[in-house]
Amino acid sequence: MTGLGALGGGSAQADDGARTVRLGGVAVNLAKGTRQVVTVKHRSGWHARVSLWRHGGGRWHRVRTAADGRIGYGGLVPGQEREQGTGTTPLGSYRVTETFGLNRRPPGTDLPFHRVRASDYWVQDNQSRWYNTLRNKNQGGFRWRISGYNSSERLRDYPRQYRWSVVIDFNRPDPVRHRGSGIFLHVNGSGATAGCVSAPRRFVRQTMKKLDPAARPVVAIGR
Repeated sequence: MTGLGALGGGSAQADDGARTVRLGGVAVNLAKGTRQVVTVKHRSGWHARVSLWRHGGGRWHRVRTAADGRIGYGGLVPGQEREQGTGTTPLGSYRVTETFGLNRRPPGTDLPFHRVRASDYWVQDNQSRWYNTLRNKNQGGFRWRISGYNSSERLRDYPRQYRWSVVIDFNRPDPVRHRGSGIFLHVNGSGATAGCVSAPRRFVRQTMKKLDPAARPVVAIGR
């Protein structure tokens, strides 16, 4: 799903056929058949409120909320204007299709899960055909020793944040080079993120267990 800017209209109720809805103050662009949404509502600075919603009985229900969510140190920008290395979090609505973690798969997790290995990287090398994907160093095809924002991210270097992580399909599956790679919902670190969304460990773990591929989940990030 292409990330879109703020959308108007809607309420906490929606028909099954609705394409847009406003949940917790965040405009959500729904994929066809979406019945689960994670909203990220900016509060101030790099702080945000992160909520999980489900649709049932003709309306949207808030399942859980984390008041201590985080966004990038560079603030929020429209997804189509984002530049890699700026520490910004992309506004818009994006599909969720996979997860990963250094810890074991939480019981009941239905989205595809990858247990991180020692040489696993998220490819940020703009010259690589594997840009914005998870790939093991032993498979080759990307640079990891260069400095700067083109240096791919070794996932095991972030044992706290990547205990569990939900991949947000920003700039995927057909990435625009230099727009950004590796936007996740992951566990809180000590402060702002470098562009991801983060939330307390319990919230991320429980959300991973609830997300259902058949419900076509979406993450929506708004001001």
